[in-house]
Amino acid sequence: MENLYEKVAYLRGLAEGLGINEDSKEGKLLLSIIDVLDEFADAINELDVKQAELEDVVDSIDEDLEKLEDEVYENYDEDYDDYYDEEEDEDLVEVTCPNCKVTFYLEEDEYLNEDEIECPNCNEIIYLDELEEELDDEEDDDEYEDEEDDENKKNK
Repeated sequence: MENLYEKVAYLRGLAEGLGINEDSKEGKLLLSIIDVLDEFADAINELDVKQAELEDVVDSIDEDLEKLEDEVYENYDEDYDDYYDEEEDEDLVEVTCPNCKVTFYLEEDEYLNEDEIECPNCNEIIYLDELEEELDDEEDDDEYEDEEDDENKKNK
């Protein structure tokens, strides 16, 4: 910050050395610009001081939060194993929106019982039967490519 003050002081001294005064329109403009630059330097210095204070407060909050997390979640891993049921994840179906290409998960019952759903990202309607057809086509293409790869390996 001192560098800004030095530069503004240099400009002020340069203006005085060149004999620029408020008698002319140009002199008035240049001196006003130098005054504004001085105010900018003050404002930036103030922001820098407040930023440093804010960083200290955030660091303090972070340390306090870390201590609190250590106390609260001390036995979290053990408790988590008691409550987590891996079978719940098996009931999810991965769906990729054909419009925005975002992947999200649906419960298997919802996927099987609904004809259409709304994408949570782009809000477009996704027709699940069309999505299944695309997946089937891709699987068929993959199988065809696998067969071609097998034939190419045999020929070599």
